[in-house]
Amino acid sequence: MRLTLLGTGDAAQLPVYNCGCPACARAWREPAYRRGPCCALIECAGQRWLLDSGLTDLGERFVPGSLSGILQTHYHADHAQGLLQLRWGTGLRIPVHGPDDPAGFADLYKHPGILDFSQPFAAFERRALGTLRVTALPLQHSKPTFGYLLEGVGRKIAYLTDTLGLPDDTRAYLQGIALDVLVLDCSQPPQEPPPRNHNDLTRALQSVEALQPAQAVLTHVGHALDAWLMEQPRELPGNVRLAYDGMML
Repeated sequence: MRLTLLGTGDAAQLPVYNCGCPACARAWREPAYRRGPCCALIECAGQRWLLDSGLTDLGERFVPGSLSGILQTHYHADHAQGLLQLRWGTGLRIPVHGPDDPAGFADLYKHPGILDFSQPFAAFERRALGTLRVTALPLQHSKPTFGYLLEGVGRKIAYLTDTLGLPDDTRAYLQGIALDVLVLDCSQPPQEPPPRNHNDLTRALQSVEALQPAQAVLTHVGHALDAWLMEQPRELPGNVRLAYDGMML
């Protein structure tokens, strides 16, 4: 089972338009530090599922028939905007599994095209998608949002973005599982009061401590966090890393 982080940025991405902070200046100079919309690809025994669809070039990245479907965490624009163009394809059907959000995003439900939204997840529902087993985990965000526990070939990966902390029942569920990898929302440097809807580094590390994964990767990273880490470098715990676009796990 392989997880590739295709995008690791927050809604503003990196570099932020017209920002001169150290992180954005570095990203202009060195493309390796750029961050696209937060999304990933999970591959397991011939199945290939997108985790979110914020990339706007999905039709160019994935040849027709190469995707098994899409696991949508929620329907904010930076996680769903790629669906607007993809839906106008022809000759195939792409399942999109995600939370049951009556508002959805734009007019996708009204004009779904080749996208099939007919089987939303329920909280803690577990589905077998080929050899990949997927469990929908409720998160704390401003729209109905799920993270996903991904199990296959003896590996267990939790992909949890966007969220501020974790709901008690989700934390309790995951504490009973030996996670190989935790991919976790961490948008901001430490701050008080906490940010809205997303983890700062303090809250992210609290969740890592509670879940005790073998390794944790922090994603949905904003430019302020990148700049903070540049200006006052600090060692993260030994099992915690900062994500980057293209990272394979």
